[in-house]
Amino acid sequence: MAVEMQRITKETLTKLKDEFEQLTTVGRVEIARVIETARLLGDLSENGDYHAAKDYQGKMESRIRQIDQILRNHEIVEKDETSKVVDHASIVSVLYDGDADSDAQEFFIGSIEEKPVGILVASPSSPLGAALLGKSVGDTVSYDAPSGTLQVTITGLR
Repeated sequence: MAVEMQRITKETLTKLKDEFEQLTTVGRVEIARVIETARLLGDLSENGDYHAAKDYQGKMESRIRQIDQILRNHEIVEKDETSKVVDHASIVSVLYDGDADSDAQEFFIGSIEEKPVGILVASPSSPLGAALLGKSVGDTVSYDAPSGTLQVTITGLR
């Protein structure tokens, strides 16, 4: 099975390396301490603290594996701040066909790891993300969604 390369910015790479370091050092030591403390409370079959700590440990190890996969399989991309077309790390405002009375919806085109707070993510390989790539403000694009073919007009780009 071929591994998909993650396209990320240098800033995201630095953030992921820092998170990986934190989780694999301090995080692992801390969760081991919490598990050991909970284990001392007695019967493990009815020990909620122990089971919660083990659940957290599992989620943390899953995140470590996820970050490791990205760190091993990434490509650095730079956002062109002067570009007038949708590209990786663009924030695109779109208006859905037939929704003239509603506000435009913003999407970040890129990896979930780079997601700005409060903005939805459209992967460049998703139907919407792929349809938007290379387009400009004013362009209308169609894409296949689970509910059928949708059309959006690009109303803003940053």
